[in-house]
Amino acid sequence: MKDQEDRVKKERKVEEVKTLTERLEKAKALIFTEYRGLKVSEMNELRTKLRSENSWFKVVKNRLMKKALKEQGLDSLLADFTGPTAVASSDADPIGPAKVIVNFAKGHEKLVIKGGFMEGARLGADEIDRLAKMPSREELLAKALGSMSAPARNLVGVLAAIPRKLVYAINAIKDTKQ
Repeated sequence: MKDQEDRVKKERKVEEVKTLTERLEKAKALIFTEYRGLKVSEMNELRTKLRSENSWFKVVKNRLMKKALKEQGLDSLLADFTGPTAVASSDADPIGPAKVIVNFAKGHEKLVIKGGFMEGARLGADEIDRLAKMPSREELLAKALGSMSAPARNLVGVLAAIPRKLVYAINAIKDTKQ
């Protein structure tokens, strides 16, 4: 009976490492936090805010996360996994979870940002704070679109001004002849 329970526990752990490894592969960025002292309601509030940004937040067992990190060759991140640790991430936008975590941490001092990982580099808490201050993907796309459409708008304005000035000139000549 005990052997069967041990086997089931081991299978669950193997499955959890596999799930974490898949998330590590897909993630645009990871943010590691210490959540000691947060109430369950506060954790649920944070999860809800992250879900609205298409992000996930999971309390991880350090031992299992370290195995997943080693499988991905991310040994430089192992030091972040001491004490109670939770991981936030998104498969789509690295800035969204950073903004949510940083803003939530401002109102909840017990949530401590340990560090993170993005595009092959380890991030410190200060770098995650700078990442959170960046405009979102949508804002950047809107600015790029505005920049690309500005020359066309200016050209239309210039082309529209030529006939308008011609009409003004004809009206001025008409007024002087009357």
